[in-house]
Amino acid sequence: MPIALFALAIASFGIGTTEFVIMGLLPEVAADLGVSIPSAGLLITGYAIGVVVGGPIIVVATSRLPRKLTLVGLAALFVLGNLFCAIAPNYGLLMAARVFTAFGHGAFFGISAVVAGTLVPRNQRARAMALVFAGLTLANILGVPGGTALGQIAGWRSTFWAVVAIGLVSVTAIIAWVPSDRGAAAPPSLVREFAVFRRLQVWLAMAISVLAAGATFACFTYIAPILQEVTGMAPHQVTWVLLLFGVGITIGNLIGGRLADWKLMPTIIGALAVMILVLAQFSWSSHSVIGACISVFVWGCVMFILIAPLQMRVIECAGDAPNLASTLNQGAFNMGNAGGAWIGGLAITYGAAYDMLPIVGAALSALALAVALISSQLAKRQARNLVRTA
Repeated sequence: MPIALFALAIASFGIGTTEFVIMGLLPEVAADLGVSIPSAGLLITGYAIGVVVGGPIIVVATSRLPRKLTLVGLAALFVLGNLFCAIAPNYGLLMAARVFTAFGHGAFFGISAVVAGTLVPRNQRARAMALVFAGLTLANILGVPGGTALGQIAGWRSTFWAVVAIGLVSVTAIIAWVPSDRGAAAPPSLVREFAVFRRLQVWLAMAISVLAAGATFACFTYIAPILQEVTGMAPHQVTWVLLLFGVGITIGNLIGGRLADWKLMPTIIGALAVMILVLAQFSWSSHSVIGACISVFVWGCVMFILIAPLQMRVIECAGDAPNLASTLNQGAFNMGNAGGAWIGGLAITYGAAYDMLPIVGAALSALALAVALISSQLAKRQARNLVRTA
């Protein structure tokens, strides 16, 4: 694989760390800023909303710029945003800093996925995208557990300072390794980009992304209190479970890229079916240390089997105008993150026990599976109609 993909993976590592590490630090952030854990959980929701809102704005604003220059600028925005997070004196300003940081998230991953697909042969595009997203998986193996441990030892602000350093490395790597000639193609037509949203399959693919992400984050947002209060783990043990989740998503990401290059929709449908089962049984396995560890590992694997295939599905459905659709699919993932975190917090507020959150996630997974089956059937019907008219 081209070395440019590794530059993009470094940036995705930093972005993934800053997005997810807050989950392991919810108790510390809540205590330091004087807010409840559900309120601290809204920092995840705020970030996700920033991704949803910021992605289209950034894509439109940078549509005439070379892709490499855009990626460098987005990585620099990420550095500045995390600097603001590290020095934020109160909850309100930390929320604002999180939203500001998130503005470049969707556009970065959307444009990176499109660029990755141009650097390799057609039959390796999903694997190239999976390599970019591998930064996210490594963030959950190294960045999130390491950041959680650092935050517990030296204060949660130290974690954001560490992420600033990672961001500076990513800016340097993109400048050095991403080729300018590939990224400086003729600017796409915004009219053509927006026209893809007349296609039902694009909307269905993004709906699957929303629901799949919501299924995970309705529960995973509160993984620290679940493991501490339901499973009975000490705070330092949560770090090791997050590490297991990271190993799972790394394996799942590699599997998902290869399966998507082979059979795209069957991969999506099969992974969603398994995720329903995994989340449903986590409701009782979370009461056991061993059961919780196994469930979290498998859950991470199944969740990230979906990431590259869903991104690939949106880009395929968008045809020759992929930039905005690819970016908005990242917004769809984060809309699911926001919705899932909100739904989970709402359930807790209205009296649901922490061990009921996996059931909420399983229900959202079932909705995602239903949409995937509808999308698959419509695609088959369209293919049959094309054969008949030919």
